[in-house]
Amino acid sequence: MRLFWTFFWTFLLVQMATYVMGSMQGIGYNFTTGALLGVIVTVLVVVVAALIPDEPAGDHHH
Repeated sequence: MRLFWTFFWTFLLVQMATYVMGSMQGIGYNFTTGALLGVIVTVLVVVVAALIPDEPAGDHHH
């Protein structure tokens, strides 16, 4: 379920960013580009989240 929500919010945010950046550059909105970028960003987020350790950093007192 966590993967679904990650994809859902990433997809929406990438679609919004695609629309805004396209408008700023004077080009038309392209849903396919946003969808492809949404999938790629979701995969990157899941991979980075898997690589970050869950345990605390430890005690750094000297």
